[in-house]
Amino acid sequence: MTVHLHWFLPTGGDGRTLVDRHAYTDGGIARTRSGAVAGVRAPDIEYLAQIAKAAERLGFEAVLTPTGTWCEDAWLTTVALAQHTERLKFLVAFRPGVLSPVLAAQMAATYQRITRGRLLLNVVTGGDSVEQRRFGDHLDHDQRYARTAEFLSVVRGVWSGRPYDFQGEHYQVEGGLTALPPDPLPELFFGGSSPAAGPVAAEHADVYLTWGEPPWQVKEKIDWIRRLAGERGRTVRFGIRLHTVSRDSSREAWATADRLLSDLDAETVAAAQALLGRSESVGQRRMLALHRGGALDRDRLEIAPNLWAGVGLVRGGAGTALVGSHADVAERIEEYHDLGVEHFVLSGYPHLEEAYWFGEGVTPLLAERGLLTTVPASPLLAGAAGLTGIGGGR
Repeated sequence: MTVHLHWFLPTGGDGRTLVDRHAYTDGGIARTRSGAVAGVRAPDIEYLAQIAKAAERLGFEAVLTPTGTWCEDAWLTTVALAQHTERLKFLVAFRPGVLSPVLAAQMAATYQRITRGRLLLNVVTGGDSVEQRRFGDHLDHDQRYARTAEFLSVVRGVWSGRPYDFQGEHYQVEGGLTALPPDPLPELFFGGSSPAAGPVAAEHADVYLTWGEPPWQVKEKIDWIRRLAGERGRTVRFGIRLHTVSRDSSREAWATADRLLSDLDAETVAAAQALLGRSESVGQRRMLALHRGGALDRDRLEIAPNLWAGVGLVRGGAGTALVGSHADVAERIEEYHDLGVEHFVLSGYPHLEEAYWFGEGVTPLLAERGLLTTVPASPLLAGAAGLTGIGGGR
């Protein structure tokens, strides 16, 4: 089992700070007189194309783009970026409750034809009722997961290429059809830590995606989903969502993490924690528990070797980072890989520069450890031969 490396597209904005600009009011960042947020890069197509091209150049297989009211639409943004890249895949996050499953199946089929097979799908059930209501969705937490299960049943049924009927609590479909099914079928990535989420993952996910918890907690999740999938006669692969701060030396990496902390103050952290604490997401609550009270203290935030919970002080969702030398980060990735993690969805602030730190520093070490089948060839050495992708490029 080799490693699949993916990067992240910051379609809600990027910059040199941890502050989650879309989490609350002004994100705790001082604004200039013109009203622009200081130090923040707008998620325009030109900047996102830089990140996508860098990810492709550095050998990442795909890029994840988020979904929500605080970022650009994932479908439209990534299909535009597909025109700026050649091999890079797009892990498009979407919410089942806000569009028809038959329409979603049709969109995926169209996307595969336009991009020549570069679509992956990240199913986001939604753990925040406040944001769900912005989309007109008023179901509670467990009902949302029940609806997701029905949604994915319809999507896979419609992809058969034959008229498909479905009668459920949330969807009733008569003769649902995608006349030209996607080829290949997009892999479905799915995450969720609650009892309601586990059976959905076991029944429908190709890849179960967890946020970056310590290895022993990740192992518990893997064992849980493997057991549930086995009861259904299925096999599920596993992925993890992490940030990275990788440098030539451990001291440099931790100095960068410390600088990110120095941009925060107790009031900013408290405001973010109060907002994030209202989430219904079990995964989000597990992230919050790692912060040990939200202290701005590096010693308390390193919750496992080279695993730093500082990101989650102010950012929702994935709240941990691998921090250390390139060798340290490669070792931690191998540790997760030994547990059964195959897909690593990574990010860092700012996303353009951190992609290069990781791709030029850690990726070659992973190849040396036998975790990658190929590494990007240097354009200085490869000449007209171009670049070779990781995990099933050309």
